[in-house]
This record gives sequence, C-alpha cells and structure tokens, in this order.
Amino acid sequence: MGEILGLGITHYPPLAGRDENMSGILRGTLRDPAIPAELKNPANWPPLMQQEWGSDQGKTMAAEHRKTLLAGLDRIRAAIDDFQPDFVLIWGDDQYENFTEDIIPPFCILAYDTIQAQPWKLKAPGMPGGANVWSESEEFVSTIRGNREGAKFLASGLITEGFDVCYAYRPLHLQGVGHAFLNSVAYLDYYRKGFNHPVVCFSINCYGRRVITFRGGAARFGDTPPAEKLDPPSPSPQRCFDLGAATARVLKDGPYRVAVVASSSWSHAFLHDKAWRLHPDIESDRAFYEALLSGNYSKWRDTPLKDVEDSGQQEMLNWFCLAGAMSELKRTPSWSTFIESYVFNSNKCFAIFEHPGN
Repeated sequence: MGEILGLGITHYPPLAGRDENMSGILRGTLRDPAIPAELKNPANWPPLMQQEWGSDQGKTMAAEHRKTLLAGLDRIRAAIDDFQPDFVLIWGDDQYENFTEDIIPPFCILAYDTIQAQPWKLKAPGMPGGANVWSESEEFVSTIRGNREGAKFLASGLITEGFDVCYAYRPLHLQGVGHAFLNSVAYLDYYRKGFNHPVVCFSINCYGRRVITFRGGAARFGDTPPAEKLDPPSPSPQRCFDLGAATARVLKDGPYRVAVVASSSWSHAFLHDKAWRLHPDIESDRAFYEALLSGNYSKWRDTPLKDVEDSGQQEMLNWFCLAGAMSELKRTPSWSTFIESYVFNSNKCFAIFEHPGN
C-alpha cells in the first residue's frame, strides 16, 4: 500500500529577488493610469497595508516577510526529508511557459526522467528582472531528478479513475519546467544544500481565461478585454478537488511513498479586480483557511469558478487538488500557518498533513 504526505507551499516569485524589489508588483500597479488617484494614495489604504509600505515602499517589511516565508519552507523541507518519499508530486500552474497557443491542457503530468533548466533565462511572469538572491548567473543550470515510472503509474491510474489527464515525456516550449515547479524546488533548497528527492510535476491550467490573452501574467487595468475575447475557462474548483481525491486513491493503492504538494500563493493582487489590483482578497482567503483547518471541505469543493476568479485566486486551484486529496484521506492540517500581506501581492499558506504513521 502507498503512503502519502500532504503539503502546501508558495512559489512566490519575488522571494527569488532582493528585498528592495519585493513590492515591485504593487509599484507597477500604482503606475496604471486607469486606477483612480485617490486609491493609489497610501493615506487611503488599510492600516496593515500602510504599515507594510512604510517610508521605504516595503523594503523593511520585505525582510520580515522573507524571514516568515523561509520559516515555513524550512518546516516543509524538514517534513519531506523525514518522510523520505519515492517522489515529490507538485501541483503547479503553467503561466504561458511550456503550454502556449498550440495546446493548453487542463491537466498534464510531466513524466520526465530528468529536469534541466536555466531558470534565470526563462523570464517567467513575476520573476525578478535584476539580480536574484543567490547571485546565480543566467548560465546557472538547475538539475532535478524525475520519476517517470511513478508519473506513468499515476497517469494510468487517473485515466482508469475517469480523469483523462495528459502526460508528456519531454518539454514543449522551454527547456525544463515552468517557474511554479522550479521555484518550489529552489525555495525548498533555499540554502543550496541540495534537493535529492525525485520530482513529478503536475501542471494545472490555473489561469484559464487569462492564460493566452494575458500571457499568464499581469496587465494594466484598462487593458482588460471584454469577456468574449478571453480564453476558455480553467478546470472548475470541483474538478480540481475531485482530481486530487482521485490522485489520493491511486497513490494510496500503489507501491510508492509520495509527498503531494500544492504550490502557490493564495489570492493575487494583480488578479483581484474588486480591489483595483492593489491588494489580495484577504477576507476570502481567510474563509478558505478556516475551512481548511476545520476540515470543511465542502466549502472548497462547492465554490464556483467565478468566485475564485473574482477574488484573484486562480492559482489556488493547485490547493483545491490538495484539499481533494486530504478530504479523501480524511485529514486536516497537523501544522499550518497563514501569512497575510497587502503590499507583497499575495497571502501565503503553508500546511502539513502528516501520514498517520509519522
């Protein structure tokens, strides 16, 4: 019988950059002429947002935010090392990186033997444009072991379960994988001591209506096209939840020890039109966190896609997969933390759902 460890992390791109650049997404939003001037005035912001912004546009608080995120990542890394999985399965989004105009699969298991990428050449959405925190050059190569047999086992099982998932043995439009996966491994190895656990990347089309129209990234508020010009939608929260549940069933009956990881921040300011893209949807994220803690998984499964899109929670579809898996296994977090932020684009959550034998 298989054994499963459930985990949730963030792949927040500005963490790869310097503290002075961590509020760069908000600074770009403040230059948008379509946003009313009074809303861009810090004096009119919520108190926590003013505190984070401070007198140096967030640089001081960025150091504190980094410290908090690293504490969460350290705890997740320790849990993976203690569990010693046969492979780490990461649910992550592809933001117009490997999948573009020729195909946008709802779900795709990347059954690679080895992942080799030059992350600083990818120019992925949200990634730092200047120096990265490790001072790695553009020629730096990240090599990650895969587990093709484990990926094939999962794809076969999901197809048998009624989920006609795509799979791939090699990249399509880039060398390696998208930043959601590269950042996840890079942050779990933040201190560059090595990450020797094999990885299977499970790509979710989180950006749906915006994946091609917006190239998987941000745009000025006034540049949003009418609904009929957007792309087809992403899979629904219910479908992602059910995919996670099916994944748990397949792995539970299999031969592998697997750490399943949801990788994303929660609501994103640059997707949250209700707040003029100035800050994430704090209240909605809090409600999901409370539901996660209490095991109220119907809150997760029954949320309409429109509500997710309206709150800028598109990337949370990765977490809907995790919620489905943990619901299937009847688990709630054994440890978790929820990190609110107005200035640094998104709220973040870390969670561990321990295997009963641990």
